[in-house]
Formats: sequence, C-alpha cells, structure tokens
Amino acid sequence: MSMRIIDSDFVVIGSGIAGLLSALHLARYGRVVIITKKERADSNTNFAQGGIACVIDSDDSFEQHVQDTLEAGAGLCHEDVVRAIVGAGPARIAELEQLGVSFSEGKNARGYDLGREGGHSQRRVLHAGDITGREVEQVLLRRVLHEPAITLFEHTMAIDLITTGWLGSGGENRCVGLYVLDRPAGEIFAVRAPYTVLASGGGGKVYLYTSNPDIATADGVAMAWRAGAPIVNMEFIQFHPTCLYHPLAKSFLISEAVRGEGARLVDADGRPFMERYDARADLAPRDIVARAIDREMKTRGVPCVYLDIRQHSETFLRRRFPNIYDTCRRYGFDMATDLVPVVPAAHYFCGGVAAGTDGVTALPGLLAVGETACTGLHGANRLASNSLLEALVCAHMMAENLGPHAAARRDDRPRIPDWEPGDAVPSDEAVVVEHNWNEVRTCMWDYVGIVRSNRRLERAARRIRNLRREIREYYLSYLVTADVLELRNIAAVGELIIRCAQQRHESRGLHYTLDYPKAAEHARPMDVVITDPVGSMPENGGLA
Repeated sequence: MSMRIIDSDFVVIGSGIAGLLSALHLARYGRVVIITKKERADSNTNFAQGGIACVIDSDDSFEQHVQDTLEAGAGLCHEDVVRAIVGAGPARIAELEQLGVSFSEGKNARGYDLGREGGHSQRRVLHAGDITGREVEQVLLRRVLHEPAITLFEHTMAIDLITTGWLGSGGENRCVGLYVLDRPAGEIFAVRAPYTVLASGGGGKVYLYTSNPDIATADGVAMAWRAGAPIVNMEFIQFHPTCLYHPLAKSFLISEAVRGEGARLVDADGRPFMERYDARADLAPRDIVARAIDREMKTRGVPCVYLDIRQHSETFLRRRFPNIYDTCRRYGFDMATDLVPVVPAAHYFCGGVAAGTDGVTALPGLLAVGETACTGLHGANRLASNSLLEALVCAHMMAENLGPHAAARRDDRPRIPDWEPGDAVPSDEAVVVEHNWNEVRTCMWDYVGIVRSNRRLERAARRIRNLRREIREYYLSYLVTADVLELRNIAAVGELIIRCAQQRHESRGLHYTLDYPKAAEHARPMDVVITDPVGSMPENGGLA
C-alpha cells in the first residue's frame, strides 16, 4: 500500500498564536493544513499569562517602546525590525478585537487596564486577566475550526522537511512539504505543499526546569537545521525569573506582571535584594533578575527565593491575578499573607531559524514565524510581552507577502517517495529513550544554564555529541515514535545552543560566561549564525 499524501497550498506546523493566525490569513489565498502534535490548544500561547506589549496610552509612544526593546536586547536587536513590529502593533491588536478577543478594562488608556513589566518605561501590556494567552488561543481556534479552507490535524507530529535537493529534482533547492507521524495510528504520511510555515514554538524542554508545556521541544528549529536553513543566536535562552517552587507545580510560571504591581524579590527573612544588582530593582530586565536570583541561591545555599506582594489585599490579587492566586493557594501559598517561593526556569528562545519579519528564510518554500524564528526583534534578551506582539505582526506580514504568489506554484507537485523504515523494528528498549531524555536535559541545565564557562560548555559539547550518536543509532534501529522524535530534536537543539555559546566570547544579555564577564567592544555586536551546508536530511526516516 502506498503512503498517504495530502496536497495543500500551505502547511503550517503549530497551533499557537503564530500558527493559527498564519493559517487564518493564508486561508484567503488557498487551502491550509495545520499539523499539531497533541491537542489543538496545546501550545506555549495557551500558557502565556502577562499579555501583549503595544503602544496604546497617550502618555506612551512608539519611540519609548522601541528604546525599551533596544535596551533590553543589549545592543543586538535589529533596529529596523524593532521599529516595524512596534509600529504595526496597534493595527494587529484591533484585528484581535475584531476576531473576538476581549482585553481587561480599566479607567486609563482608552478603557484598557494596562500592565507594566520589567524593562518597560510605561504601562503598555494589554492583558485578559492573567490568562491572556488562553483567551487569544480560544478565540483563534474557534475561527480556525469554522474556516472551510483550513484542515487541522491533531496528534500528528512533523518528522522532517522534504526538499527538492533531497529528492534529486534538480534546479533551485526548496522545501516542498514534510513527513508526518500520526501518533495514535503509528502511520507515517506526507503533506505536499509549495509553502511550509514553521510556527512550532520554542524548546524549553531542552532544559530540566522550564515554564514551558511538555510539547516545547524546538521541533521547528531542529527540522530547519536538518534541512540546511541557517540558525541564529541560539545561545540566548531566556530564563523566567519567577516560577513557583513546589515539587508538584511543574514550574508554574508567576507572571512578571506580579512584580509590575509591586511585588518584591526577598530572601527567606523577607529582605529585598534586587537593589544590590540593578537600579531598576525588581523591574530590571529578565536576564538581570534571573542572574541575581541564581547568585542569591548559590551564595546562600538555598533552593529558592521569594516573592512578596503582601501589601495588596486578597480582593485586589483575586481580581488582577485570579489564575495565579488560585494556583498558589492550591499549593499552600496565599499571596495576600505568605511569601511565595520562586526559582528561575527556561522560558523563551530568543534565537531560532533566521527569518525576516515576513517569515522568509534562506530555504525557498520554508517560512518561520513566532518563537521558532529569529527576526532580530529580541536581540540578546526579549523585552517582556514582546513575544505575542511579534507573532501577531509577523504572521500577518508573512501572509500578506506570501499569499498573492501562492497560485503560481499550485501545480508544482514533485513526487514524494514512500517512507521507508528499512530494517527498523518495534522498540523493546523504551527505557533508553527516557534515560537519554533526562540526560540531555540535565546536561543542558548543569552546563549551559544561566551562568556558563568554557569548561562547562566543553563538557556539554562532548556529552551531547555522544548522546546524539546514541540517539541516531536508536532512531534508525526502531520504528518511529513521538518520544524518539522529541528526543532527537532536543538533542539537536542542545548542540546548536552549545555551539552558538562557544562562539560568543563575551557576556551579553542572556548569555553570561565566567570566562568573558564583560560585553565585547564591538562597533556593532554580531549575530552568531550556524550555517551547516546540510544539518542532515531524511534517510530511511532521517538522520539524527
């Protein structure tokens, strides 16, 4: 029996804000297939608490938002990109509201209740309580499910991109689709499309402790690298400073907006400490706050620090942070009367697949938007709540640029070979996957975390290379499963992070190394780009 092939004009990988908006915009120009590896609502977007940074108030300005972004990015932001995305924000917020998103109301700023977070000079964060991402996700999903031009496949995981170079078709090398695993059935099929949009989010699960959901395994970055697309600035991993410290909480994120409303970071005796690290104290950018907490924990030999927002009443906290308040109470902490224990955890990838604001990558036919992409907006450190803004703006720009050209390639359907499992058999050694999964994540946390050194990076590089060889052998010996695919991806992305970190001989933004504790005196700080001729391409199901 021949492998099933689904033809479409566009295929979008991911069902967060970047993927869903990409699909909705592209549906005006043709058929769209969305591939999402678990439930359709499973995404980092669904966990986003803080909101969307956008200039709304008359006391604010685009220039102030631009300067805040540039300062947080530690000299590595691409200013033209920052200005384009910040300037496009209000129109995209209006579009969200037209689609049905409701933001929290207040007495200021044209009726919005604007929040303020670290690094922002003004209140400019629109939010829907403290579940902004969930509100946006639900609204967009309803729209997608009622759009006849869009077909959404749940519980399907992208395996590898398919390029004409790998097919041996001759001419320009371009992406023409991908192989996909139907997880429940164990079937592998292909989606053939002239344009593939990577919107699969970040990779917090590369690290042992993360605020991200289990799906965040950087699949898009790994696939793009295997297809030969340039990968940029992977050393800049943002560790969110304040995740709830509790053995059962799975690093539940406590939004930076809590500090925006006056919470202070304190030690076990209630003594504030951030003033010792930065004049902005608790509202310093995330890289500074995360390093300060890491230092406090290590020098004092304590497992956590604490958030103190006891100056606010239970009534205020329940209204402003209903989800956070209830979750903390569930784990035994009343924000109105108790100090709340917190620790940093891997949160956001500022690097990714090199892409323009229109999603265009160096590989024709392949586009990248959202956290999977590196547009230059975030530089060396993302300003809080700029991520959803970037996804909104770039999904729109991508579709506006790409859509009108879709018809020209509608009949370009290269032959895609059946998936060949070779001599692979069902695995009877699943414990190996779990062991390697834990070893990759522990290695990355211990050696490539908030504070790094040449020696730590060398150790990590050796271990990850060995693990990737073991994973490749396992991958080629046994039939494909989602667990193996995710393991393969986090190991590949771990190597990319290490390689980028080893090339940056300075401390800048989120990359802090003991061997180069100061920023280099560059006239213009440089991006770190990994441009392997081919990271790897499908071979009997692909290389690790």
